[in-house]
Amino acid sequence: MDGYTVTLVGVGAAIFGASVLPLLLSDRPLSFPIIYVALGVGLFSLPLGLPVIDPLAEGLAAERATELVVIVSLMGAGLKLDRVAGWRTWQIPWRLIVIAMPLTIAGTAVLGWWLGALVPASALLLGSVLAPTDPVLAGDVQVGPPGGSPVGEDDVRFGLTAEAGLNDGMAFPFANAAIAMALAGSSGLTSWIGGWFIEDVAIKIAVGLVMGLIGGRAIGTALFRLTTTRRVAESAEGLVALATTLLVYGVTEMAHGYGFIAVFVAACTLRNHERDHEYHEVLHASAESIERLISAVLLLLLGGAIVGGVLGPLGIAEAAIALALVLVIRPLAGWLALLRTTTPRRERWAIAFFGIRGMGSVYYLAYALNHASFDGAEQLWATVAFTIVVSVVLHGVTAAPVIARLDARRCTTRRESGS
Repeated sequence: MDGYTVTLVGVGAAIFGASVLPLLLSDRPLSFPIIYVALGVGLFSLPLGLPVIDPLAEGLAAERATELVVIVSLMGAGLKLDRVAGWRTWQIPWRLIVIAMPLTIAGTAVLGWWLGALVPASALLLGSVLAPTDPVLAGDVQVGPPGGSPVGEDDVRFGLTAEAGLNDGMAFPFANAAIAMALAGSSGLTSWIGGWFIEDVAIKIAVGLVMGLIGGRAIGTALFRLTTTRRVAESAEGLVALATTLLVYGVTEMAHGYGFIAVFVAACTLRNHERDHEYHEVLHASAESIERLISAVLLLLLGGAIVGGVLGPLGIAEAAIALALVLVIRPLAGWLALLRTTTPRRERWAIAFFGIRGMGSVYYLAYALNHASFDGAEQLWATVAFTIVVSVVLHGVTAAPVIARLDARRCTTRRESGS
């Protein structure tokens, strides 16, 4: 059979399944990422003449494909958050970004250096790419559509959704620090710090925030305040969500800011325009559909990469690092970040545990390896791919029952307090 024709059939089946599986698997201890990775492994194991998937050899393609799905998912995440941003209302994601993410990066980097025998630049890169909570594969623990039931935006769902939206951009300075360290080499181990802080921390974050605010307000005004453009937008249904994503991201990147931050900020800003308008649901549904279709294909390719040998360099040390990150480092860092908050203890543990890893990690690793040469690149890919597989399986199986139990306990508490 012709490989191209088989690929078309596979992609079509993947897209169809991505449209219906999330509904069929709702509230079940199984997620569509688990199924799609397994299908990818099965599909690429068959003698169909499919190409070998090698992310190290196809670094640019891996970077661009994951970049697209991440920015679309960031738009979808921002559009469905009903809580207005503020220090008190958003204290959970702020704490996860400021405390949990640096602790996760540091813990993973130390393990990569000590246990994985990585050089400092590669160890820092490993910590940076595995730190973000993924907005693409975390649908089972995120809030529902905009304007939904308040039960659907409890602290657990809200905290994980907002964290996933924020930390995909906030991990960039750390990844860029690893790139700067690798480019400087041993001769200039600390010479890069000053320029990195000014450009990659202060300027790029500020530009991302400002461009996101400007873009979100401008598009919100056009959609909800101007009658003519509002009619046109509504006739185009949800395509405006994709247009907004690409515009804000592209303009911010041209202005040398972090486009990931800008897209999420723009989505949250756009959500503040006429909050009760039903068009918000259309925008979110469009972004979610596009995200789901792209992620389905990428999950199949992840399965193909496993068949292609991406886990070949995986040893005991790399597997131990991945398991330690998912089971110890992230949960402990998340728990410490949420100390002294009013969130109940069980919910704090749930937020800390569900630090799902996914396509954002693939993007950051591909991005870094496309910009600098790192020792142990094969080892890095194996560790990241294995971490994603562990996260997809472990979090995918436990998400529905844990969230359902928390919802039931929350409802019981409300009834008891009401009586």
